[in-house]
Amino acid sequence: MAITDDLRKTFSDPTPLYFAAGTADLALQQAKKVPALVEQLRAEAPARIEAVRNTDPKAVQEKAAARAKEAQENLQTKVNEFIGTLDVDLKKLGEQAQDLALRGVGVAAEYAVKARETYEKVAEHGEQAVKNWRGEAAEEIEELAITVEGRSEPAGDEPKPAEAAAEPAEDRKPAAKKAPAARKATPAKKTTPPAK
Repeated sequence: MAITDDLRKTFSDPTPLYFAAGTADLALQQAKKVPALVEQLRAEAPARIEAVRNTDPKAVQEKAAARAKEAQENLQTKVNEFIGTLDVDLKKLGEQAQDLALRGVGVAAEYAVKARETYEKVAEHGEQAVKNWRGEAAEEIEELAITVEGRSEPAGDEPKPAEAAAEPAEDRKPAAKKAPAARKATPAKKTTPPAK
């Protein structure tokens, strides 16, 4: 039974579908930016190509060789410093390794939390996108307005604005305001415990 309940819960959870819809919507938003980037690259390309053509290959080669030599010297200096400061004490190295492992676990947990938060944000975005695609956002606003006005349900007796404009003024009935129904106190029902 527990497996069936878990499967039912898994298959009825719309969050992964909302995540997919949110991802698609965000991708569409980013895709709309592509034509502007293409135009920008198209405008900048001639100047960049001309700059490459005007560079002297020997000057570029000399700069690259100088940077490589500088990087090699820096690396050698850092290696020598590291070897000079290397602590051979195994106990201290063990403690440092354990400390690093604990930090790694903490960082991994933090990233897992951030990933879950991001997943939920994208799923919420997807849910809103799906509601907008379906037109459900307007329904929610209508429900909110009904709640704010204090009505328990949409008034079915009142004509819609388009229908009201089509009817002559004398045929229209004034909308009767309903007083909220008084709550009746119902006695608590006694339930018998199930037989064993």
